[in-house]
Formats: sequence, structure tokens, C-alpha cells
Amino acid sequence: MTDLGRIHPERKTGSELFHSGNRELDFDILSFWRWSASDIVSNATRGVLAEHLIANAIGAADGVRDEWAPYDLEDPRGISIEVKSAAYIQSWKQERLSSIIFNCPKTLAWDPETNRLGTEKRRQAKVYVFALLACKDQTALDPLDVPQWEFYVVPTVLLNRRERSQHSISLKSLRDLHDEPVAYDGLRDAIWKAAQHE
Repeated sequence: MTDLGRIHPERKTGSELFHSGNRELDFDILSFWRWSASDIVSNATRGVLAEHLIANAIGAADGVRDEWAPYDLEDPRGISIEVKSAAYIQSWKQERLSSIIFNCPKTLAWDPETNRLGTEKRRQAKVYVFALLACKDQTALDPLDVPQWEFYVVPTVLLNRRERSQHSISLKSLRDLHDEPVAYDGLRDAIWKAAQHE
């Protein structure tokens, strides 16, 4: 039996054409990206968008997102980062603005190289960045407008020391840990500072 090792993706340009055998079809990967990821307000896509924002802020957006890594990002200095996102406004009809709660449970890491789960439940990253799309006006909502986001950078050790829920954290509890959100341009330094926390 053939050993089917891990496939490491290569970064695409968007211009790669679909094909049928040797015949090129008239649509490309960019058309797929537009079709599949244009709803950047939706929970799933907004989460990936938040990762992309942070990756750009810290100089880690040159590669390809690793969906199977035990944490979301690694900055150029080797700091592992978990990104959690939330928003007051969703893409579906709402009766009221959403309450802000970030899930941040301890997990078993999965190793895509060996296809094995770890044995110890823990938070896998050194630092958490909680990204809140904070706009409360649906007519003004624009996830591409960076000032509409609030970023809270928290050392994992502080999350582990909390006596309340170890599964999630409310915005109020998060603000108790971290008085003011970090500006987008300050994320790199804030992540470094958080990683030094013992």
C-alpha cells in the first residue's frame, strides 16, 4: 500500500484555470474564491478574514493558511497565535445585536503529518487575539474597514488562570483582562509583549 503523506499546498495566484483534461475551461480559481468567500460578514468567512488581517499586521501572510495546524498563525518570531472573531451584526435577519462571547476551549492538537491526536487537552497557542467586528450600524458595516475592528491580545497563561469558564469568555470579562483594544498597527508589538508574559 502506498504511504499517502501530507499534501503541502502551494500559494495560488487566482488566475489558474479549471480544465477538462488538456482543454482549458473559461473560469479560474479567482471565480471560485469570489463565489465561495464573498460573504465576509458570515461567521465562517469572517473568522478567516480576521486571521488574514492579523497575519498581514504581523508579517505572516506570505504563505498559505494551514487549516489543520493546532493554532491559527505563527508570527515571524515563532509566536503561536490563536485568533477568535465575533461581531454584533450577522448576515442573517436579527431581532437585536448579537451578544459577544468568544469560544476558547482547551483542545487536543491534531498532527497532520502523522494523522494523530495529542493526548493532553490544552490551549495550543502562546497568545490569543480576540477580534471583534465592533460596528453596530448595519448600513455602515464594512469588515474591510480596519478601524471597525477591535483587537484584544491576551497571553494564554492569563486565560488558563481564569477561575470562571474555561470554555469561553465574554466581552466584559475580556475587557477586565485587557482594558483597551489594541490598534491594528499595534498588533505586532502587543503580540510580542503578550508572549513574554509568564
